[in-house]
Amino acid sequence: MFVFFKNHNFKIFIFLFFILIGCQFQEPNKNHGIIFLENRSQKLVINKTNKNDVIKTIGHPHSKSISNVNEWIYIERVLTKGEYYKLGRNILKANNILILEFNKYGILSNKTLLNKNDIKKIEFSKNTTKNELGEKSFVEKFLQSIKAKMYSNRDK
Repeated sequence: MFVFFKNHNFKIFIFLFFILIGCQFQEPNKNHGIIFLENRSQKLVINKTNKNDVIKTIGHPHSKSISNVNEWIYIERVLTKGEYYKLGRNILKANNILILEFNKYGILSNKTLLNKNDIKKIEFSKNTTKNELGEKSFVEKFLQSIKAKMYSNRDK
């Protein structure tokens, strides 16, 4: 076919056309957790779906509640690259959390899907816990202060 054309530019154009036709212009996404969590959660029916069905549909949970073993938590997080004016920083595209509660027989009794707007409304406690393990003892503090004084006199 190319024997009839004396111009090599046409051959290069056809070659590049076939290479570039395979390229797709999709935005780069970084996924963490279960992809399409919202769509998968719609397949779960309250008072009909059991734990085995959930594992087949979504998979094993990321975590289980500390206080209730029958509460499973699934997470989906999607980051994408920002626009040029944002210097390509990552932008949070989706941040979904699915909370499933089961009754004592293993049947789904309640499901809650939180998206990134719902998560912003959650209030967290501002109380902090004092960690005594991370604190230094009197001897450690005393030796550290002596060490600092020794090295500060060395520079003079």
